[in-house]
Amino acid sequence: MKLVYILLGSLLFMTACEDLEQFPPNIESSNSLTDFTGVLNAAYFYQLGSVTPMAVMGDFRADNALMLEPPYTEFDVFGPNLTAMEDQFFGPFYTAMYKSILSANSVIENSTDASDVGEAKFLRALSYFKLVRVFGAVPINLEAAPSTTDPDILVRQPASDVYNVIIADLQDAISALDNSGLSSGRASQIAAQALLGKVYVQQGDFSSAEAPLAAVINGAAAAGISLQSDYANIFGVDNDLNSEVIFATQVSGSIVDEYGFSEFWSWYGGLDTKSLEPLDQDLVAAFGGENTADLRFPTVVDTSSRSSATGLYTASAKYPQTGGPDHDWIELRLADVILLRAEAANENGTSAESVLDQLDGIRSRAGLAPLDHTVINTQDLVRQAIQDERRLELAFEGQRWFDLVRTGTVSAEMGENVNSQYYLFPIPVSEVLASFGVIDQNDGY
Repeated sequence: MKLVYILLGSLLFMTACEDLEQFPPNIESSNSLTDFTGVLNAAYFYQLGSVTPMAVMGDFRADNALMLEPPYTEFDVFGPNLTAMEDQFFGPFYTAMYKSILSANSVIENSTDASDVGEAKFLRALSYFKLVRVFGAVPINLEAAPSTTDPDILVRQPASDVYNVIIADLQDAISALDNSGLSSGRASQIAAQALLGKVYVQQGDFSSAEAPLAAVINGAAAAGISLQSDYANIFGVDNDLNSEVIFATQVSGSIVDEYGFSEFWSWYGGLDTKSLEPLDQDLVAAFGGENTADLRFPTVVDTSSRSSATGLYTASAKYPQTGGPDHDWIELRLADVILLRAEAANENGTSAESVLDQLDGIRSRAGLAPLDHTVINTQDLVRQAIQDERRLELAFEGQRWFDLVRTGTVSAEMGENVNSQYYLFPIPVSEVLASFGVIDQNDGY
């Protein structure tokens, strides 16, 4: 049974806050609680509101997927008009992440159960990591009952300060947690290690990243984590919580979330009228075309979606439609960690041969030969090879745009000169207005 079904009972007493100046009544009186299970479950539940927005921002903003219906085509235009998509994407995402943070704060501040606190710190870190990657500077609140009258709590804090909170929370989570929650999809020590490594890579702090990423890889077998032998078996409702998944936000079509329903799978599959043919042909070309030997291709690209008019493939098959809205959203999986560790090793000066060897398991599963280190023999060439592998391995998992931004390759990969102010997304205008300008807007919007 998915965690989200268990949440139903505990959420009956949770009242959703409408903005940052409010908070759920149960949190306001949390000093009277002794069991924080329901509040912790609420922190998990609110992650659902980030799923579809992160999918759209991660792939449709990048060169994996295309919007076809105005005004959503603004995702493919690097200009000021994304603010029109607030109700559809940025508003629900922003609100859901701060609700998760408020719930986590209550557990951290009041619970005496060390494991509950560890899970809450992981979820708070995950929420702030999503926020800082999407918006850059954001307000930081670490209190269960923030002031409703002090506007200073709404002031956006530098991204570096947000990352400091994230790193401290993940270090605490690593100390507090074991891996017993893996089988039920809850936060675990190895998930905290994986996210910590990913956070360091996002910052470009490769010297700090390599150790936690290596710890995940070295500890994977003992935790029951391994690469799936068949790439297709990572995805689909029958494969939720498979051996490769380190942490996923569990999704159910019967649960209404901040977004409404988490329909990321339908966007990728061309089932949303805003983009009935979402597949960017640049991704097909990146695989080497339809005759590629890459076994990932028929999972990533729906080979039955060929257009009779153009002869082009138009959708992804990564999330089988028979599963409908019950596909979990994978936040962390082992292949991602392996690729991040290889990237960190390369940036830290490890030899090309040693770095490329780390990719062999992923490439072998894809039916591909190991990369030739006599040809790919410089740090720059290895860097490009890893990023190319990440694109193919992680397509339609909300990763691509954020990879382009952190590697400084947006303009090169998008084939146009993109102003860096559009690397970030717009703060919801409703938040700017509700704060009477205390929350300022990102440049360019």
